Amino acid sequence: NAAYGYRQSMIRTFHEWRIHFRDTRIAKQTGIVPKRPRYAMEVVLEQLTTIELAKEYLKFSAAHFTIFSATERERLHGHNFKVAARLTAPVGDNGMCFSYRIFKDKLEQLCEALDEYMLLSKDSPYLQISEQGLQYRVQFNGEEMFFLKADTLLLPVRNATVEEYARYLLGQLLEDRDLIRRHDIREVSIKVSSGPGQWGSCRWKRGEA
Repeated sequence: NAAYGYRQSMIRTFHEWRIHFRDTRIAKQTGIVPKRPRYAMEVVLEQLTTIELAKEYLKFSAAHFTIFSATERERLHGHNFKVAARLTAPVGDNGMCFSYRIFKDKLEQLCEALDEYMLLSKDSPYLQISEQGLQYRVQFNGEEMFFLKADTLLLPVRNATVEEYARYLLGQLLEDRDLIRRHDIREVSIKVSSGPGQWGSCRWKRGEA
């Protein structure tokens, strides 16, 4: 693979430099330049590329409210959220890194799973969420709100923000470890927008905690 080829190239280059310094030392001592086969001293660098996916259909409509403190929150409202992704991977011998369709389909599925729901922040320290029959009972600062379970998603996020939605969607994408490994994905960034000119993002890079 590409990584193996790069290592072998580096080893060969190091070996060539050792021979070069040895021959230079012999030439200085004896005046004779040893004859040896000539090899191309080159390093084949791995070519990485970043593909950005920001199709019009990568979006979802949802209701929510953002919490600012233990006593302050937004009124219930909704957005047409847009989603975009950047994926970094090696370029193969065929001049491409992977079939874009694979990741576009995956992102579309993730968006559809959130579409037309009320999104509640399950991990918020300011919300108390309990079940009451067919509804969720939500308590905040003395208020009580009720949402039909069929229309509501409890997301493992700390707040209803584009920053947290980006982190959630990135985690969902990375759960398919075989997909990431199979296409040798090195870095992924997910962006979520709640309106023109306003995005929140979250990034993962292989090897980083």
